[in-house]
Amino acid sequence: MLNPVIRKLENFTHLSEDDRQALDKAAGQVRAYRPREDIISEGDRPEAVKLLIEGWGCRYKQLQDGRRQIMAYFVPGDMCDINVFILRQMDHSIATLSPATVATIPRDIILDLMAQHPRITQALWWSTLVDEATLREWVVNVGQRSAYERTAHLLCELFFRLRAVGLTNGNSCILPVTQSELGDTLGLSVVHVNRTLQDLRRDRLLELKGKHLSILDLNALQQAALFNSNYLHLEHEGDGLNANQRER
Repeated sequence: MLNPVIRKLENFTHLSEDDRQALDKAAGQVRAYRPREDIISEGDRPEAVKLLIEGWGCRYKQLQDGRRQIMAYFVPGDMCDINVFILRQMDHSIATLSPATVATIPRDIILDLMAQHPRITQALWWSTLVDEATLREWVVNVGQRSAYERTAHLLCELFFRLRAVGLTNGNSCILPVTQSELGDTLGLSVVHVNRTLQDLRRDRLLELKGKHLSILDLNALQQAALFNSNYLHLEHEGDGLNANQRER
């Protein structure tokens, strides 16, 4: 059931069979959510870690007048904050963007997992650092890149993240995000998002039909976005922690 998170963590290191079994047993309650439904809301008391097994989610902050800023996307294999249960209450909300299956990992299970499995702990630290690096890149996106560059950059990032967990088909993937949600992510109006996507299509960089994204020229899209995937750290940087090598 937890294959996506295992695939994600193994972008950093090679887990042992014992590590994989421990991860697979970690999930407690599993629940199906509708699209655009809060998994946990601002003000709630977090008492467990939420793990996305299927579907898409996001982290967002909403102002009193209804304006919203999306600050992260979650794809299968992502944990919605590993140490979130330390907080007294949530200072932001986490919601689905599509039909989703979410596992709840109790606090005690997470703490035991990290105490008993050092390779999993290292990989979870890595995952947290990648989340922080991604947020920094999003700040640069909104603050410095043009609408054309920031839209291309976000699509490159999502494609690389989906490919890392086996959810792409060639240069295509499912993108269940509306233009309004892209606007809430990129700091653009819906009209501006629509115009920018048309420009990317015109330049033969991508096709976006409904929820299906096809990247026609990945190298050119990366150049247009000023995109460097180094902040995602997908190069098996933890080869020195290779469990299989240790067990031989």
